[in-house]
Amino acid sequence: MKFRKYFGIRFLTYLLTIWIGITFIFFIPRMFPSDPVENMIGQMQSRSGQMDPTQMEALRSQLRVQFGLEGSLLEQYGTFLWRGLLHFNFGPSLMSYPTPVGKIIGMYLPYTLFLSLTTTVIAWIIGNIIGLLAGFRKNKASSKILEAIAICIYPVPYFIIALVLQIVFAFVLGWFPIQTTINTQGSTAVWFLSLLKASILPAMSMLLVGTGWWIISMKSLAGTTSEEDFVLFARYRGIPEGKIGRSYVFRNSILTQVTALAMSLGGVFGGSIMTEIVFGYPGVGSLVQKAILMSDYNMILGCITISIVAISTATLIVDLIYPFIDPRIRYN
Repeated sequence: MKFRKYFGIRFLTYLLTIWIGITFIFFIPRMFPSDPVENMIGQMQSRSGQMDPTQMEALRSQLRVQFGLEGSLLEQYGTFLWRGLLHFNFGPSLMSYPTPVGKIIGMYLPYTLFLSLTTTVIAWIIGNIIGLLAGFRKNKASSKILEAIAICIYPVPYFIIALVLQIVFAFVLGWFPIQTTINTQGSTAVWFLSLLKASILPAMSMLLVGTGWWIISMKSLAGTTSEEDFVLFARYRGIPEGKIGRSYVFRNSILTQVTALAMSLGGVFGGSIMTEIVFGYPGVGSLVQKAILMSDYNMILGCITISIVAISTATLIVDLIYPFIDPRIRYN
């Protein structure tokens, strides 16, 4: 009974979060000054010359239906909730008409998952280990040096580090391509090796900033936990420092980091837009940027809807398993 109530409240919060996010992303693109249908008709006219007014009007009406722009704003909103949110059918893409948005996202998403998921998990592991050592042994010189390095790296934006890495390793040294080039014509091994080489610089830029954040947050948590009474009592009992660090400080400090990791993993579906733009990486982030420039409503809605659902789902899962991670939390 307690679990049902706990789950019910969390699930309602989950649905409300998705609904609010989806509502925002539906209305915001419609505030743009450009009209995607008129943009597309203009492109067609520039390629094929003037069109018959009757044909143009029929085409305009057909495109407005396909892009979900037919009817009043409320009718468009209802259509979007039914097609997009419940069936993940976002219609055709303006940039690659008439290819469906879902098919294009499916082509770009694996690259974003490979890059963002890998770097997020690696940065989380490395940052928490270093942060734990820096926080648990905060009076040592090595801990202060590590903290200073993390504080210097973390505030630097992704794209600044990306540009520096690109200039040094791609332009000056020539070790990597300036723009991402992935060989899709050869075998799977050739494709994977080209993907791995193209992902090294973007991954390094995301790792440096991400690791800096995890070091700072874990050091703060570990430093606070190491001053708690139960840790002092463990020291009075003569328990070895290594066991205190692992069993007392780490287990109590990692709880907040697990929640932050879940939200970060949900966020990888949106990609790191600036990093992907700098390196020309074929991920969802660069796809969103192209969609914004082309006023491709369907593509914008598709990419951001997936990101909102992913983050909300990750948060819900963490809420449900949290009582198993921390025995102090109960379903009531």
